[in-house]
Amino acid sequence: MISVIVPIYNVEKYLPRALDSILSQTYKDWEAILVDDGSTDDSGKIADEYAARDRRFKVIHKPNGGQSEARNTGIEQVNGINTLFLDADDFLHPQLMELCIEAMQCDASDLVAFTYDRTYRTLGFIRHFLHLGDPTPHYGFYKNPPSLVTDNIFDYATEYSRPKDIDRRWAVKHCQVWRCMYKTYIVRDIKFIQGIIYEDFPWWSEVLLRIRRCTILNLPLYFYYPNPQSDILSAKPPHKIESLRQGIEAGKRIYASAPAEKRQAWERNFLAPFEQKLKRKDGNEQ
Repeated sequence: MISVIVPIYNVEKYLPRALDSILSQTYKDWEAILVDDGSTDDSGKIADEYAARDRRFKVIHKPNGGQSEARNTGIEQVNGINTLFLDADDFLHPQLMELCIEAMQCDASDLVAFTYDRTYRTLGFIRHFLHLGDPTPHYGFYKNPPSLVTDNIFDYATEYSRPKDIDRRWAVKHCQVWRCMYKTYIVRDIKFIQGIIYEDFPWWSEVLLRIRRCTILNLPLYFYYPNPQSDILSAKPPHKIESLRQGIEAGKRIYASAPAEKRQAWERNFLAPFEQKLKRKDGNEQ
């Protein structure tokens, strides 16, 4: 029922936690596609060890090509009806799959959106700054979770952290690929642009156009870990600026022929914040 795509590059310190969070799922009908993107540490070996223990783990070893290429490789191997993405330095709430599958089936949705645990993320940044160990996650377990079903995801999706015109309880904020479960047929042929960061932006922009019905769960089901060596946190300013430019131009091409109402919503809630971000970064670099 579910395929989890995990791009892996030099994350030996974090990878067991990520893979253990898949094993710990209360829902068991899954496969995990582990794409070792040319790791030079023991990440590939760890992935192979998990695959030897549980045949639901499938490992692909490939030369280094970046996170976008690794995700594209993973999508090509998906067998599941639904697709999840997990970054190898993050981890999942034990009920994530169970709750998303239930919502998919009950609501006939193409996508289920959830939030990430902001307390854990904030503690992670603080403890890094103070040179302390990683925080310990605290799991809440959920029955009858709060949810909203919509046939127009553009009414709720936004890049703004504090949207003015959207009820914040149901806002699908930001374009991180890992904050939703998708019907595989929706995302199978949408490719991530290789060689850039912010690759989520054009990818997510195209996904939005294909969603007929969406379920939004106001639950923190994903644990984001602020890894200083991640692509986004370690990238140099010129690369960030050029990646933003490429992502924005790709998004504009996608929406050039989109229905006017959807294009205007995308320009207002996604394009405008990204163009503001590009302007700030360009100004700081100069």
